[in-house]
Amino acid sequence: MVVMIDQHAMEFLEELIKSFGPSGFERDPARIVKKYVTPYADEVYWDKLGSLLFKKKGTADSPVVLLPGHVDEVGFIISSINKLGFLTFNPLGGWFDQVLLGQRVKIRTEKGVISGVIASKPPHLLPASEREKVVVKDKMFIDIGASNEEEAKAMGVRIGNPVMPDSGFSTMKKDIYKDGKKKGSDTIAIGKAFDDRTGAFVAAEVVRTLAEKKVKHPNTVIGAATTQEEVGLRGARTTAYVVKPDVCLTLEVDIAGDVPGIEPQEAPTKMGLGPSVTTYDSSMVPNQELIDLVIKTADRGKIPYQLSQIAHGGTDAGVIHISNAGCPSVVIGVPTRHIHSHVGLCSIADIENTTRLVVEVVKKLDKKTVAGFTEI
Repeated sequence: MVVMIDQHAMEFLEELIKSFGPSGFERDPARIVKKYVTPYADEVYWDKLGSLLFKKKGTADSPVVLLPGHVDEVGFIISSINKLGFLTFNPLGGWFDQVLLGQRVKIRTEKGVISGVIASKPPHLLPASEREKVVVKDKMFIDIGASNEEEAKAMGVRIGNPVMPDSGFSTMKKDIYKDGKKKGSDTIAIGKAFDDRTGAFVAAEVVRTLAEKKVKHPNTVIGAATTQEEVGLRGARTTAYVVKPDVCLTLEVDIAGDVPGIEPQEAPTKMGLGPSVTTYDSSMVPNQELIDLVIKTADRGKIPYQLSQIAHGGTDAGVIHISNAGCPSVVIGVPTRHIHSHVGLCSIADIENTTRLVVEVVKKLDKKTVAGFTEI
């Protein structure tokens, strides 16, 4: 089955990527997903931590197949306003200090969203020994143009305001070359928050595909736009409690290793060569029978894929696979360059093939197959 991202889906992806939703402040992206999936889902509901759930019934009530993708993005939260009107902040999720300086941000206040820039003491005023060191987050501040504390407060700023990267969304088409020969074309998406709104996008597209194409599947599929993954997989815990899944296909990004300085054993996947199937990360050793099913499904369907490992890091599957009495789980990801920064890049073809692979796997998850994942 060919799955193509049409104009309607691209507009949804752009709106989702651009939306305001750092960890703990995900209501906007969750509502965008809700609006998109409601025409295709049999039921849409949510838990009390803000994770959105959307159900598509197949020919059987069970097994229950969970497709989670988190909608929170790495961001910041205001920690103080100093006397000069500059803002200090704490990170929401993991940030590498070197990607922050000089970057624009948006701050949500009671008076609306205002712009700012992350800055520090100018290098011109630093001694030579200090200029050679990396400026850490604790030495940075956000400049919103205020000249004192009163001005900043008058703009609506207070401690606890959320902050997100100020980054647009765009696409560019490119020709694909291999061994000096043209091998087709691809569209590259550029923007923030691909980690992991591409996962939530794929979950929504799977449910849409099942509904629109009337795909028979011997189970009940529940897509999930989970919250607070970047600060401790928190929405995944409550989602697993509510759903009680029998099997989980966690939808994520993967670290694309096709940039300078990365060795293949550090990050083996490359942008544009298909979805990744994670064979290990530091939060989960996946169910081996489920991985085998995913690989065989990709091989038989001639769907490109890449095997991956992540030595340091985890996903929502890290808590879902040990929820309740346990849940066979695997992570299927979209290789993405420059995650946890203001601007990432990913392949639309990879997103399409991820959706296609998940649909084909879902079609195979009947009671006997799922029971076999854990049978001793």
